[in-house]
Amino acid sequence: MSPTTLLLARHGQTVWHAENRYAGISDIALTDTGRAQADALGRWAAAHPVDAVWTSTLSRAAATAEPACRALGLTPHRDASLRECDFGVVEGRTLAEFAAEDPERAAAFRADPVAHPFPGAEDPVAAAARGTDALRRAAAAHPGGRVLVVAHNTLLRLVLCSLLHIPPAEYRRVFPRLRNAAVSELRLDGQSAALLSLNVPCGTDVA
Repeated sequence: MSPTTLLLARHGQTVWHAENRYAGISDIALTDTGRAQADALGRWAAAHPVDAVWTSTLSRAAATAEPACRALGLTPHRDASLRECDFGVVEGRTLAEFAAEDPERAAAFRADPVAHPFPGAEDPVAAAARGTDALRRAAAAHPGGRVLVVAHNTLLRLVLCSLLHIPPAEYRRVFPRLRNAAVSELRLDGQSAALLSLNVPCGTDVA
């Protein structure tokens, strides 16, 4: 089977992300900046065509993928396994707000976010597994092709760690942030994965 190129993009900016608030399973709309980022991603896709578009089922990811789908005449494949992690009690809040309320748990999260996730949050290892499975399904569905995958910051960082054999507890250190609507190129060849680029902007300098 020929290797598949996965072009991973985080969705555009939302109000919560502009305020550095955790947006996991909450369905938060794009800001004007986020829509501009989505349009930039669409122009990039028109200049660098892909064979398929896969997205999270959350509206911010679907809206980010829409200009690319429109430019290429593609119907997106929506996969619930690409949704963002559930952040439990910090959903809609900042880490600083949580730390002010519970400094001990916040410190434990900063030290090892996988061993000490937020109270009520999804198990990061389970999230990494479902996201990794989704990327492998996308690759298997388009062998030798190019697939744009629009998903989420924490999920994609956990998946990159899983595929690249990086300890998952290191995801916040190794991948501090995936920029909104920037593209990271990942090549999957059977069970092997190679990261070819990270956070390449798509014609907009809006982070």
